[in-house]
Amino acid sequence: MTANTEKKAWWKEAVIYQIYPRSFADSNGDGIGDLNGITAHLPYLEKLGVDVIWLSPVYQSPNDDNGYDISDYRNIMTEFGTMEDFDRMLAEAHRHHLKIVMDLVVNHTSDEHAWFVESRKSKDNPYRDYYIWKEPRDGKEPNNWGSCFSGSAWEYDPATAMYYLHCFSKKQPDLNWDNPKVRDEVFDMMNWWCEKGIDGFRMDVISMISKDPAYPDGPVFDGLYGATGPYVCNGPHVHEYLQEMNRRVLSHYDLLTVGETAGVTVEEAKKYANNQGTELSMVFQFEHVDLVHGEIGKWTDEKPQLVNLRPVMNKWQYELEGKAWNSLFWDNHDQPRVVSRFGNDSEQYRVLSAKMLATCLHMMKGSPYIYQGEELGMTNAYFDQIEDYRDIESINAYHQYTENGLVTKEDMMRYLKEISRDNARTPMQWDASANAGFTTGTPWIRVNPNYTAINAEAELADPDSVFYYYQKLIALRHTHPIIVYGKFEGLLEDSASIYAYRRMLDGQTLTVACNFTKEEQPCALFDSLDGEELIANYKEHKEGVLQAYEARVILDRK
Repeated sequence: MTANTEKKAWWKEAVIYQIYPRSFADSNGDGIGDLNGITAHLPYLEKLGVDVIWLSPVYQSPNDDNGYDISDYRNIMTEFGTMEDFDRMLAEAHRHHLKIVMDLVVNHTSDEHAWFVESRKSKDNPYRDYYIWKEPRDGKEPNNWGSCFSGSAWEYDPATAMYYLHCFSKKQPDLNWDNPKVRDEVFDMMNWWCEKGIDGFRMDVISMISKDPAYPDGPVFDGLYGATGPYVCNGPHVHEYLQEMNRRVLSHYDLLTVGETAGVTVEEAKKYANNQGTELSMVFQFEHVDLVHGEIGKWTDEKPQLVNLRPVMNKWQYELEGKAWNSLFWDNHDQPRVVSRFGNDSEQYRVLSAKMLATCLHMMKGSPYIYQGEELGMTNAYFDQIEDYRDIESINAYHQYTENGLVTKEDMMRYLKEISRDNARTPMQWDASANAGFTTGTPWIRVNPNYTAINAEAELADPDSVFYYYQKLIALRHTHPIIVYGKFEGLLEDSASIYAYRRMLDGQTLTVACNFTKEEQPCALFDSLDGEELIANYKEHKEGVLQAYEARVILDRK
């Protein structure tokens, strides 16, 4: 018998829904989603049953990276509305029993932030050390690091004849967290938002705030630039700085905190999300969405395989048991649509495989995240031309790799269709009217043309829809402690087709099996079980097999 010894917390029992505000709902017809659009759809999210909304950044920004380049942390992006709109949205969310988690982007700012405007003026400016400045090396960049958005990670600034570090766009200079004044500024800003009544922070690339002080060259990755990750992820002071953040901010409020921790290992995750609560509630790890790499990194159209996916997912379940808390996700604003990546988005199998993937994830131990439209089974956009893309990462990679002769334009377009971040950023599909009901104007990015068939209005009218399946999964998590706190044990771990596991708590056993293929697969797991079927994506089952993309969950109380 597995007793419930896990320390309880509201965020362990919560289901979180991510909103990408630019693409969620436009209230004023300018083609860009906004805060009032979110407020208008809070009843929809309450109906779905989620507990928390994570908002991608809504702060003032020049939008070089769609709001992840912040120029003022205490103001709202003009396109999204006003601070009064935010306050109204926050109050309405709480009235609808929904908590709000803000996106905290403090590895870098915009180059238009007042701190950087000052920092670049002179070497002795009081804000100079708010950022990472280095002298040229042999008349060139301080080292060979490459930016995550292509090109060098260093930008030369002629005003002082020095380079500044930008791990992302050149308009996103990295903050110098080794400067205590930077930490003071960040913590003061975080307290300001907490006093407003927000309920937590999702921390963007927080594992990158402490760099290797030697700034060494990295091994050349794609024939163009050196690797940066090993020298900026999980650096020497990252835990020290997060513990300081916890002491000075987080521990004073009842918050959900989740770190986006690029390059995180299981051992590092145990520190970030430790049970003592000295740093964060949980982290996002990316091993399961980084399974497939081509000759130029993430850019490939190869599909991940279950035989590679399962050991990664199971490892995180096993290794964090009793030591740290898992976050569970398939997709987000930086990932392609789950049903297109891990499932089958054809007309025949889209609904079945979307439900199967949801079952597989939501029955695991950890806090599940739903990305907007996932609950509808929204698919990749499959744009045919580079002009349709808006994502800086995708556009830069297309030009870098095609112009350097590393990839043909045809191949690069195939890769973008599979993996581009814009697949997740097409407008939310509300109904079958023009522009999917997202806007009365011209949307900032093309609407996925399948919106006439896949949209919220149609799914709310269909009791067998993906939406109601997600609603039921969420309700089950809220009513069965075994789904939240039960211990995980993998089953059929050699199968190339079926992902199966059980959860155990206080004498109960939950058995889960999911067929990741469109062919029937032998499966005898349920033949001897006579418990309660909590959820399944087929009404009729066949003995001894799982049908195409079938998922079943049985609770045995013996």
